[in-house]
Amino acid sequence: MTTDVRTGKRGAGGVDILQVAKRAGVSPATVSRVANGRPTVDRNLARRVWRAIEELGYRPNPQARALVSGRSRTLGLLVSEIINPFFPELMQCFEDVAAEHDFEVMVGSSNYSLERARVFVRRLVQRKVEGVAVMTFRAESHLLDELIAEDIPLVTIDVSANAARSLVLEVDYANGIDEAIQHLALLGHRRISFASGPMPHLTNVRRRDAFLRSMKKIGIPAQHAPVFIGDHTFEGGTQAAVHFLAMNPRPTAILCSNDMMAVGVLRVMTERGIRVPRDMSVVGFDDIHLIEFVNPPLTTVRMSRLDLARAAYKGLEQLWTQDSSGSHGSIRVGTNLVIRQSTDAPREAVRPLLRKPRSRKAGLETIGA
Repeated sequence: MTTDVRTGKRGAGGVDILQVAKRAGVSPATVSRVANGRPTVDRNLARRVWRAIEELGYRPNPQARALVSGRSRTLGLLVSEIINPFFPELMQCFEDVAAEHDFEVMVGSSNYSLERARVFVRRLVQRKVEGVAVMTFRAESHLLDELIAEDIPLVTIDVSANAARSLVLEVDYANGIDEAIQHLALLGHRRISFASGPMPHLTNVRRRDAFLRSMKKIGIPAQHAPVFIGDHTFEGGTQAAVHFLAMNPRPTAILCSNDMMAVGVLRVMTERGIRVPRDMSVVGFDDIHLIEFVNPPLTTVRMSRLDLARAAYKGLEQLWTQDSSGSHGSIRVGTNLVIRQSTDAPREAVRPLLRKPRSRKAGLETIGA
């Protein structure tokens, strides 16, 4: 009898997936991903895992658990796209969390195509997945009818699937955005603008409204808090930057609805010789890995992919164990500001301090200090 490394079941020798992982010098989650053919594992690590499998004489069987238990041990994950690094990072985190609980993941990207999303949903039903996380940040409920008809548990972001066996992840956009505005206000900024994603998507409405409320807290009314509505892309960010730079007076800080837009803003600033943060402060949203390495490293609102992945799995777990006849409410996911080097005091706030005349006595005191 052999051990199925995809399921971790013990064989005649009493060996399980933990020992396979120990032999390869990797985590159990990595062993599971390699055995399930996931392409996200480093090639050298994958070789070590397969070497360990061969040395121990095991033959992985992806259908073994399903045949014995009648369960597919498979989850579905639907994302919007894979161009934005946020989503591949989210996919990786969700796969890691699922592997910790011995699940495979079927990943699909709608790429904002309704037909493509429908085809993927049909595949999920055919594969008899045990739950689906819809992480598109858009209203996809009209595409989920097949899953709902099959009574498959669903977790969605922001927008309810309107099904008995469903649960919503509510992202606390307001906290992170408020921290960003308070940070800019403490630096001396009052002309702060917002580069928004497309409307009327609920996620983008909530981010914009959070911005306007936070501006009101620091005494800036909505009519003096400019908002540009664009796309969550590099191009959307460049368009927003051009728009704000044409204003008179122009903003001293730009808060972006996602990091992709913020990188687009940084590009325009570089092309026009506008120094960040000396001439313009820029703040992003998401905290994708890339923005630690742009120039300058970007101050941003962190929406943790790992927190989202864990919350999604926790939601599915609740739906598996609770009575499907009741309401399951929501799970809150927090956000917080990460300060790096793209924000500083506006020049107009620093200039009076630099020009302030100093008395001879004050100068002597400074020298003698």
